[in-house]
Amino acid sequence: MTLKDSISIWFNDFVNLFYPRLCEACGNYLFKNEETICTRCLFHLPKTDFHLNKNNPVSILFWGRVTINYAASYYTFSKGSQFQKLIHKLKYHNKQDIGIALGKHFGESLKKTDFFKDIDVIIPVPLHPKKEKIRGYNQAKLVAVGLGQSMQKPIVSDNLIRKIHTESQTKKNKLERWENVDNIFELVEPSSLINKHILLVDDVVTTGSTLESCAHALLKAEGAKVSIATLAYA
Repeated sequence: MTLKDSISIWFNDFVNLFYPRLCEACGNYLFKNEETICTRCLFHLPKTDFHLNKNNPVSILFWGRVTINYAASYYTFSKGSQFQKLIHKLKYHNKQDIGIALGKHFGESLKKTDFFKDIDVIIPVPLHPKKEKIRGYNQAKLVAVGLGQSMQKPIVSDNLIRKIHTESQTKKNKLERWENVDNIFELVEPSSLINKHILLVDDVVTTGSTLESCAHALLKAEGAKVSIATLAYA
Protein backbone atom coordinates (compact mmCIF):
# COMPACT_ATOMS: atom_id res chain seq x y z
CA MET A 1 0.00 0.00 0.00
CA THR A 2 1.38 3.41 -0.97
CA LEU A 3 1.51 6.47 1.27
CA LYS A 4 -1.19 8.05 -0.94
CA ASP A 5 -3.51 5.06 -0.38
CA SER A 6 -2.91 5.19 3.38
CA ILE A 7 -3.73 8.89 3.51
CA SER A 8 -6.88 8.32 1.45
CA ILE A 9 -8.08 5.54 3.80
CA TRP A 10 -7.30 7.65 6.88
CA PHE A 11 -9.15 10.63 5.41
CA ASN A 12 -12.22 8.54 4.54
CA ASP A 13 -12.29 7.06 8.05
CA PHE A 14 -12.03 10.56 9.52
CA VAL A 15 -14.92 11.84 7.35
CA ASN A 16 -17.05 8.83 8.36
CA LEU A 17 -16.78 9.90 12.01
CA PHE A 18 -18.83 12.99 11.19
CA TYR A 19 -20.77 11.77 8.12
CA PRO A 20 -21.21 8.03 8.61
CA ARG A 21 -22.16 5.83 5.67
CA LEU A 22 -25.53 4.28 6.48
CA CYS A 23 -27.59 1.62 4.73
CA GLU A 24 -30.51 3.25 2.90
CA ALA A 25 -32.75 0.33 3.83
CA CYS A 26 -32.12 -0.30 7.55
CA GLY A 27 -30.07 2.72 8.64
CA ASN A 28 -27.20 0.66 10.08
CA TYR A 29 -23.55 1.46 9.40
CA LEU A 30 -22.10 0.17 6.13
CA PHE A 31 -18.87 -1.82 6.09
CA LYS A 32 -16.03 -0.64 3.84
CA ASN A 33 -16.90 -3.15 1.11
CA GLU A 34 -20.61 -2.21 1.10
CA GLU A 35 -22.28 0.46 -1.02
CA THR A 36 -25.61 2.20 -0.32
CA ILE A 37 -27.41 -0.95 0.92
CA CYS A 38 -25.91 -3.41 3.39
CA THR A 39 -25.34 -7.07 2.52
CA ARG A 40 -28.00 -8.23 4.98
CA CYS A 41 -30.70 -6.01 3.46
CA LEU A 42 -29.71 -7.01 -0.09
CA PHE A 43 -30.09 -10.66 0.93
CA HIS A 44 -33.59 -10.07 2.31
CA LEU A 45 -34.95 -7.97 -0.57
CA PRO A 46 -37.69 -9.97 -2.37
CA LYS A 47 -36.01 -11.26 -5.56
CA THR A 48 -38.24 -12.74 -8.27
CA ASP A 49 -35.73 -14.77 -10.37
CA PHE A 50 -37.89 -13.86 -13.39
CA HIS A 51 -34.73 -13.39 -15.48
CA LEU A 52 -34.18 -17.17 -15.33
CA ASN A 53 -37.53 -17.97 -16.96
CA LYS A 54 -38.57 -16.63 -20.37
CA ASN A 55 -42.33 -16.99 -19.74
CA ASN A 56 -42.48 -15.12 -16.45
CA PRO A 57 -45.28 -12.78 -15.24
CA VAL A 58 -43.58 -9.67 -16.67
CA SER A 59 -43.18 -11.24 -20.14
CA ILE A 60 -46.80 -12.37 -20.07
CA LEU A 61 -47.93 -8.77 -19.47
CA PHE A 62 -46.95 -7.93 -23.05
CA TRP A 63 -48.33 -10.97 -24.87
CA GLY A 64 -50.62 -9.83 -27.68
CA ARG A 65 -49.71 -6.16 -27.08
CA VAL A 66 -46.19 -5.66 -28.42
CA THR A 67 -43.34 -7.95 -29.50
CA ILE A 68 -40.86 -8.27 -26.65
CA ASN A 69 -37.93 -10.72 -26.75
CA TYR A 70 -37.45 -11.07 -23.00
CA ALA A 71 -38.70 -9.23 -19.95
CA ALA A 72 -37.81 -9.44 -16.28
CA SER A 73 -38.09 -7.63 -12.97
CA TYR A 74 -35.54 -8.19 -10.22
CA TYR A 75 -37.70 -7.61 -7.14
CA THR A 76 -41.34 -7.85 -6.06
CA PHE A 77 -42.93 -4.53 -5.11
CA SER A 78 -45.55 -4.50 -2.35
CA LYS A 79 -46.99 -1.55 -0.42
CA GLY A 80 -45.46 -0.89 2.97
CA SER A 81 -42.45 -3.10 2.31
CA GLN A 82 -38.82 -2.18 2.88
CA PHE A 83 -38.32 -2.27 -0.87
CA GLN A 84 -41.14 0.25 -1.43
CA LYS A 85 -39.37 2.60 0.97
CA LEU A 86 -36.19 2.28 -1.10
CA ILE A 87 -38.06 3.08 -4.32
CA HIS A 88 -39.77 6.03 -2.62
CA LYS A 89 -36.38 7.39 -1.54
CA LEU A 90 -35.07 6.92 -5.08
CA LYS A 91 -37.99 8.69 -6.77
CA TYR A 92 -38.86 11.45 -4.33
CA HIS A 93 -35.96 12.03 -1.93
CA ASN A 94 -33.01 12.45 -4.29
CA LYS A 95 -31.37 9.20 -3.20
CA GLN A 96 -29.94 8.63 -6.66
CA ASP A 97 -27.31 6.15 -5.48
CA ILE A 98 -30.10 3.63 -4.71
CA GLY A 99 -31.02 3.34 -8.39
CA ILE A 100 -27.41 2.86 -9.48
CA ALA A 101 -26.63 0.35 -6.73
CA LEU A 102 -29.70 -1.83 -7.37
CA GLY A 103 -29.13 -1.56 -11.12
CA LYS A 104 -25.60 -2.91 -10.65
CA HIS A 105 -26.84 -5.94 -8.73
CA PHE A 106 -29.53 -6.58 -11.34
CA GLY A 107 -26.97 -6.30 -14.14
CA GLU A 108 -24.70 -8.87 -12.50
CA SER A 109 -27.58 -11.34 -12.60
CA LEU A 110 -28.74 -10.48 -16.12
CA LYS A 111 -25.34 -10.91 -17.75
CA LYS A 112 -25.21 -14.52 -16.50
CA THR A 113 -28.37 -15.51 -18.42
CA ASP A 114 -28.55 -16.49 -22.09
CA PHE A 115 -31.64 -14.30 -22.59
CA PHE A 116 -29.81 -10.99 -22.09
CA LYS A 117 -26.31 -11.81 -23.36
CA ASP A 118 -26.67 -10.18 -26.78
CA ILE A 119 -27.95 -6.77 -25.62
CA ASP A 120 -26.41 -3.96 -27.71
CA VAL A 121 -27.66 -0.83 -25.99
CA ILE A 122 -29.56 0.17 -22.85
CA ILE A 123 -32.32 2.81 -23.07
CA PRO A 124 -34.19 4.13 -20.01
CA VAL A 125 -37.86 5.11 -20.15
CA PRO A 126 -37.68 8.91 -20.54
CA LEU A 127 -39.37 11.51 -18.40
CA HIS A 128 -40.83 14.60 -20.02
CA PRO A 129 -38.22 17.42 -19.76
CA LYS A 130 -40.63 19.44 -17.61
CA LYS A 131 -40.98 16.62 -15.08
CA GLU A 132 -37.28 15.79 -15.11
CA LYS A 133 -36.46 19.45 -14.42
CA ILE A 134 -38.75 19.42 -11.37
CA ARG A 135 -37.33 16.14 -10.00
CA GLY A 136 -33.77 16.91 -11.06
CA TYR A 137 -33.08 13.45 -12.50
CA ASN A 138 -34.68 10.45 -14.18
CA GLN A 139 -34.76 7.44 -11.84
CA ALA A 140 -35.00 4.99 -14.77
CA LYS A 141 -31.74 6.41 -16.15
CA LEU A 142 -30.02 5.80 -12.81
CA VAL A 143 -31.09 2.15 -12.91
CA ALA A 144 -29.82 2.00 -16.50
CA VAL A 145 -26.46 3.43 -15.40
CA GLY A 146 -26.08 0.65 -12.83
CA LEU A 147 -27.09 -2.01 -15.37
CA GLY A 148 -24.66 -0.57 -17.91
CA GLN A 149 -21.76 -0.65 -15.45
CA SER A 150 -22.31 -4.33 -14.66
CA MET A 151 -23.22 -5.47 -18.17
CA GLN A 152 -20.64 -3.20 -19.83
CA LYS A 153 -23.16 -1.91 -22.36
CA PRO A 154 -23.65 1.67 -23.60
CA ILE A 155 -26.56 3.78 -22.35
CA VAL A 156 -28.47 6.03 -24.75
CA SER A 157 -30.84 8.46 -23.06
CA ASP A 158 -31.43 11.09 -25.76
CA ASN A 159 -32.85 9.06 -28.65
CA LEU A 160 -36.17 7.90 -27.19
CA ILE A 161 -38.07 10.98 -26.03
CA ARG A 162 -41.39 11.65 -24.35
CA LYS A 163 -43.04 14.27 -26.57
CA ILE A 164 -46.14 14.89 -24.43
CA HIS A 165 -46.31 15.68 -20.71
CA THR A 166 -48.91 13.40 -19.10
CA GLU A 167 -50.50 13.00 -15.67
CA SER A 168 -49.12 10.57 -13.12
CA GLN A 169 -50.11 6.92 -13.69
CA THR A 170 -50.33 6.14 -9.97
CA LYS A 171 -54.10 6.38 -9.46
CA LYS A 172 -55.25 5.27 -12.92
CA ASN A 173 -56.76 1.92 -13.85
CA LYS A 174 -55.35 -0.26 -16.63
CA LEU A 175 -57.33 1.36 -19.48
CA GLU A 176 -56.65 4.87 -18.21
CA ARG A 177 -52.92 4.10 -17.95
CA TRP A 178 -52.84 2.91 -21.57
CA GLU A 179 -54.78 5.95 -22.83
CA ASN A 180 -52.50 8.26 -20.82
CA VAL A 181 -49.32 7.06 -22.59
CA ASP A 182 -50.59 5.97 -26.01
CA ASN A 183 -48.33 7.34 -28.76
CA ILE A 184 -46.44 9.80 -26.54
CA PHE A 185 -42.92 8.52 -27.27
CA GLU A 186 -40.82 8.86 -30.41
CA LEU A 187 -37.32 8.16 -31.71
CA VAL A 188 -35.11 11.09 -32.64
CA GLU A 189 -32.72 8.97 -34.71
CA PRO A 190 -34.17 5.55 -35.62
CA SER A 191 -31.24 4.76 -37.94
CA SER A 192 -28.83 4.49 -34.98
CA LEU A 193 -30.83 1.53 -33.64
CA ILE A 194 -31.08 -0.51 -36.85
CA ASN A 195 -30.69 -4.23 -36.04
CA LYS A 196 -29.91 -3.48 -32.39
CA HIS A 197 -31.12 -5.52 -29.42
CA ILE A 198 -32.34 -2.82 -27.03
CA LEU A 199 -32.76 -3.24 -23.28
CA LEU A 200 -35.58 -0.91 -22.22
CA VAL A 201 -35.33 0.00 -18.53
CA ASP A 202 -37.70 1.37 -15.88
CA ASP A 203 -37.93 1.29 -12.09
CA VAL A 204 -41.32 -0.42 -11.57
CA VAL A 205 -43.75 -2.17 -13.93
CA THR A 206 -47.43 -2.36 -13.01
CA THR A 207 -49.67 -2.76 -16.07
CA GLY A 208 -46.83 -2.32 -18.59
CA SER A 209 -48.62 0.51 -20.46
CA THR A 210 -45.67 2.92 -20.44
CA LEU A 211 -43.18 0.24 -21.45
CA GLU A 212 -45.53 -0.96 -24.19
CA SER A 213 -45.74 2.53 -25.65
CA CYS A 214 -41.94 2.91 -25.50
CA ALA A 215 -41.43 -0.47 -27.18
CA HIS A 216 -43.74 0.44 -30.06
CA ALA A 217 -41.63 3.56 -30.67
CA LEU A 218 -38.33 1.63 -30.47
CA LEU A 219 -39.53 -1.07 -32.86
CA LYS A 220 -39.89 1.55 -35.59
CA ALA A 221 -36.13 1.21 -35.98
CA GLU A 222 -35.56 -1.34 -38.78
CA GLY A 223 -34.65 -4.80 -37.48
CA ALA A 224 -34.62 -3.69 -33.83
CA LYS A 225 -35.45 -6.08 -31.01
CA VAL A 226 -36.61 -4.98 -27.56
CA SER A 227 -36.20 -6.64 -24.17
CA ILE A 228 -37.33 -5.12 -20.87
CA ALA A 229 -35.73 -4.89 -17.44
CA THR A 230 -37.33 -3.21 -14.42
CA LEU A 231 -36.18 -3.16 -10.83
CA ALA A 232 -39.57 -4.24 -9.56
CA TYR A 233 -42.85 -5.89 -10.48
CA ALA A 234 -45.98 -4.59 -8.75
